[in-house]
Amino acid sequence: MLGAMKRAPERKTWFLLAHGAGASSHSEWIQLYRSMLEKFGPVRTFDYQYMSEGKRRPDPLPRLLARHREELEQGRTQYGDRIVLAGKSMGGRVGCHLAQTVEVRGVICFGYPLKPLGKGPLRDQALIDVPVPLCLLQGTRDKLCPLELLDGALARRQSPTTLHIVPTGDHSLTPTKTYLKTEGLSAEDLRRDSSQAIGRFLDSLHDERPLRP
Repeated sequence: MLGAMKRAPERKTWFLLAHGAGASSHSEWIQLYRSMLEKFGPVRTFDYQYMSEGKRRPDPLPRLLARHREELEQGRTQYGDRIVLAGKSMGGRVGCHLAQTVEVRGVICFGYPLKPLGKGPLRDQALIDVPVPLCLLQGTRDKLCPLELLDGALARRQSPTTLHIVPTGDHSLTPTKTYLKTEGLSAEDLRRDSSQAIGRFLDSLHDERPLRP
């Protein structure tokens, strides 16, 4: 009698987490949010080439995309095809562009840089054109992403969108001490709320099993 064939175990969803323009993958912020994502699956981080070379000015978008894609393909060989792109600020924006050309399950942006600090057009088209479910975590004090402008961009999206607001959060999602004291909360409480929002977003991607920690 032939033994029952064993099914290969399903690989977990994994995350490719990209840093922002001014700090590397070794920054305290990236490591903190890496730990948050690791509750749901493996996380791969990397440095864009300009950061690896010790330069302060980010590479042009095509070069950022090439590096991001290279890391995605390397991670795919290790973790499989169930990929969610995640990124802080610039890293999230590059992820939005990349998701238009490669197959991923979703994109998570921590503090999307919608509005340049100086003069320049809104970076809204990348958000609008992301063809997969998108999750944004935004602070109410984020000068690079006024919520009224973000609402206008998200209203033009065709794919599902999750928006989680961090009260008094800045571009790094850091709340004010005054707000925390007034509400009797801690920064960890708000990060827990963010983690739960990510869990709900991941559940919405129709996994066979819930991805909440």
